[in-house]
This record gives sequence, C-alpha cells and structure tokens, in this order.
Amino acid sequence: MAGKPNDRTVVLASGNQGKLAELARILEPLAMTLRVQSEFGVDDVDETGLTFVENAILKARAAAEHTSLPAIADDSGLEVDYLRGAPGIHSARYSGQGDAANNAKLLAALAGVPEAQRSARYQCVLVYMRHALDPTPLICQGSWEGRILEAPSGSGGFGYDPVFYVPASHCSAAELDSVTKNRVSHRALACAKLAQALRGA
Repeated sequence: MAGKPNDRTVVLASGNQGKLAELARILEPLAMTLRVQSEFGVDDVDETGLTFVENAILKARAAAEHTSLPAIADDSGLEVDYLRGAPGIHSARYSGQGDAANNAKLLAALAGVPEAQRSARYQCVLVYMRHALDPTPLICQGSWEGRILEAPSGSGGFGYDPVFYVPASHCSAAELDSVTKNRVSHRALACAKLAQALRGA
C-alpha cells in the first residue's frame, strides 16, 4: 500500500507508538503525516549493521522499499566509556531479558568503578530516505551526556533511564518530567536537527 506521489505521508520504520507520537509532534509544522510501518504490513528488519547509522539506514530502506513512501528510522542506545562504548548498538538486547535485566547487567559490569569513570551518553541517529534507493539520505544525530549511577533511581522513562544521571538536571533521566526530557534528550536533539533539515529539503 503506497501513498500518492505528491502527498506528504512518511512511514516510520518502527511500530513504537511512543516514538510515533514524539516524532509526529516535531514534524507537525512541516505538514507531514507520519504512519508506523506496521500499518503497511512491514515487519522489523534484522539489525545487522555495526553502527547506529548502518542500522537506521537498514530500517529506513526496508520501510521505503515495502511502502514506496519516504521513510524515517532511528537507531539509538547507550555508550559507556569505561566499557569502550558498550552496550552501544546492542543496548536494547544487552541482557536478552528486558530493561530491568539490562540495567542490572550494566550495574554489575561497573561494580566498584568510581564516579569519575562512569561517564556515558545516550546516542540517537535518525535517517530520512526519500525512497529506497536514495543515495543521499538525511542523517541526523543527537547525544545526551551523563553518567551511570550505582543504583537505579526514579520510575519514569524506559530503558536505562533509571541508571542514567543527567548532571544538568541533578537527577536521573527516569526522574525527569516528560516535557523536559522531550526537550533535552538525544532523540529530541536528533529530531530537531531532522526537522530543520527537512525544512530546507
């Protein structure tokens, strides 16, 4: 199922409704209609890339190919300097057992590591492809600096938010209100860059 050649429908290479809502707000001024790929019967693609950029491109290309529409995809995760960038692209499946287990595994890997060596950042790469063969996709990246706590704190957010301390806010990402998080997070920064790039596209 494809859109009309001249419409402004864009497919999101994800079935995540939260991600859809966040991106839709950012892109609203551009008069784009964002729809998740599951509406078109598109399945998740295997993330075989070695970087966030490669995985985002894989996802965007698959969505564009199956729908004949422009596509947006993101790939994101947590980089911990002490762990040489791990869990990185494997963030969501670090433990293979979900968020709580991922956090527990990370804290165990950093047991005894002093605060000064617990620096980390969330990374988000967004890719926009006009069509599946787009040779020059838009690539926008946002990062969010912080450090890893010694124990979880807060009940909001998802992923590694309970153990990700945000120095500028003096709390964990899980303790931030959604308005603030949607302004300063890695995904918010990448989205803002993408919106700016699309205005000039």
